[in-house]
Amino acid sequence: MTEAITAELPLPHGFFTRLGGVSSGPYASLNCSLSGGDDPALILQNRGRAAAALGAAPERLLGLTQVHGNRVIQVHEGWQPGDGPKADAAVSGRPGDALAIVTADCAPVLLADAEAGVIGAAHAGWRGAVAGILEATIAAMVAIGARLERIAAAIGPCIAQESYEVGSDLRGAVLRHDPDDARFFAPGCRNDRWQFDLPGYCGARLAQAGIGSVLFSGIDTLAEEDRFFSYRRRTLAGGGPIGHQISIIALPG
Repeated sequence: MTEAITAELPLPHGFFTRLGGVSSGPYASLNCSLSGGDDPALILQNRGRAAAALGAAPERLLGLTQVHGNRVIQVHEGWQPGDGPKADAAVSGRPGDALAIVTADCAPVLLADAEAGVIGAAHAGWRGAVAGILEATIAAMVAIGARLERIAAAIGPCIAQESYEVGSDLRGAVLRHDPDDARFFAPGCRNDRWQFDLPGYCGARLAQAGIGSVLFSGIDTLAEEDRFFSYRRRTLAGGGPIGHQISIIALPG
């Protein structure tokens, strides 16, 4: 069976782990990324399992071609798996849609205004977060009827501060946006290295945008190899193929 972590969001959703799929080897087992080297037929089975776990039709599961930017797509009509637009977030008010994000250390963020019937899903790596992907997602939700004070957001499993050593270039990019964000960095174990709190940073950006609530999973993808794919873990091991977990929020209908 698939394994999904949920938060107190008012609509069907799940931050799925790597468990409960049909892929094998380095992609074992619920790999849901269509951009890697896994068998596309197996990936579609995995994505179908995740959609079904939330009561969503597999053909209404909509993913993106993620590019670490701040573009948001408002869904007007669906697309075929693998043909998603280049963007890092999507919003929808169409009953039956299920919005998907794939990650392997970046922060998956799911958002909902159940009263308005508006959902959002965002891929927040550090570049996208600094560039404003979360605020852009919220603005796109408000544009189709959501209200700030009713939007609830949940930040799913991602790399935690104790696992995320970064260089001065990343820290500089964050501080150029807001010097006060130095609070999200702790000294690293090496000179000119820092430990970056990605979920804390994303949570602060969401809260500053004025939404109703922000929830955290508190789970470190690098630390739990049996449950999560991790880009940083793969890099530290010398490279090779990697899978991605999926996070989904659905609007019933």
